[in-house]
Amino acid sequence: MSEISDLEQALLIAAADADSRAYEPVKTSESAEYGLEKETTESEINLEPQPKVKPKKRSLEPNDTSESLSKIRKGYADVVASHYNSLEEKGIIERSKSRIVYLRNFHNWIKSMLINEYLAKVKENKKQHNAPVRVHDMCCGKGGDLLKWRKGGITHLICSDIASISLEQCKARYYHMKGRSARERGGGNIYSIEYICADCTRARLREKYSDPSMKIDLVSCQFAFHYSFESLPQAECMLRNAAECLQPGGYFIGTITDAYDLIARARRSESDTYGNNIYKVSLDFDIDKPPLFGAKCHFQLEDVVDCPEFLVHFPTLVKLAKKFGLKLVKTEKFKDYFERMKNEGKQLLTIMRALESYPPNEGHSSLGEESDDYKHAEEFLKEKGNGQDKVGTMSKSEWEASSIYTTFVFEKVKNTWSADGTPIYDI
Repeated sequence: MSEISDLEQALLIAAADADSRAYEPVKTSESAEYGLEKETTESEINLEPQPKVKPKKRSLEPNDTSESLSKIRKGYADVVASHYNSLEEKGIIERSKSRIVYLRNFHNWIKSMLINEYLAKVKENKKQHNAPVRVHDMCCGKGGDLLKWRKGGITHLICSDIASISLEQCKARYYHMKGRSARERGGGNIYSIEYICADCTRARLREKYSDPSMKIDLVSCQFAFHYSFESLPQAECMLRNAAECLQPGGYFIGTITDAYDLIARARRSESDTYGNNIYKVSLDFDIDKPPLFGAKCHFQLEDVVDCPEFLVHFPTLVKLAKKFGLKLVKTEKFKDYFERMKNEGKQLLTIMRALESYPPNEGHSSLGEESDDYKHAEEFLKEKGNGQDKVGTMSKSEWEASSIYTTFVFEKVKNTWSADGTPIYDI
């Protein structure tokens, strides 16, 4: 059986079994697994319509209670919300003391460059001078990107997140920023904002917009989209929320963990648990036969993340995205994105302190704790041999944690909708 038909078959099996989380893990053939030798390209994904399959319903068990059934329907939503609600809001001074301060700053730089890159494209496509630019920050958390949107000159922002306390902190951060802007010389007005507290993988967000007919130019989902791959219905709900109000020519951008990389590391280490003193990953599935949905992993990153996530099978994401009129533009590993954008973003790298100075300045010490954390920097300076005595870098431990992430960009193509709500598009 071909790779394409195997992927179609696996999706149909997943759809048939997906009654929220009450379904068995998807069993796929070898060709539909997370292949590491060959990447599936966009042209390999079949878009032919498939026959509808009636979902199997989960039978009630003798020990089922209303509480247990509610938990099945919610999946890991409460766990994720509780984790992010419990994270303490720390000031700049406290964050600067973190062992992973440069890793966090580097990730912030990646987000800044990605947001700036596609906001610029959105504005280029606007026919009207100073036309309004509306953005949806999906899974916005505490509002870490609010300043990026201000610098991007947007008109209106929708902030949605599952964690209510995080959203309250986002509101406080916005009002602080707005007040500071009013006091600054030439600060002027900043964008308007609205907030939605909801599970983006289960609720239709458009119904919660202040104006459900609103057209959006850019949707951003940073370090969060992978939570939707708990099940097929959740992934489809998340993509619908991203695409439904997005203007044709608008973009859906984001960052996720790279499933291929995570599984490859597990196979190399011959263990489903691995990491270093910065991060730790535990894969809770058969790494030789990973499911398309529900491939749970527990990811720990010092001070930032410590909760269950799900791996995203990228060819499946591309196929599902097309259902909602989203065409893949590009995906790049963080290291590749850095190589492409480092010259353009050189000044911002310095401003954001996204790289650590090595050797450290007088009176400071390096944050890396392993003996070989800066071996690469030492070798670089030795090979340079032209009097250069310092370099901007990250410790080896931080780079290993950062390199498991990848960016993605989808473009909303022009489409119409049939009477039954099915998108009709030409890609």
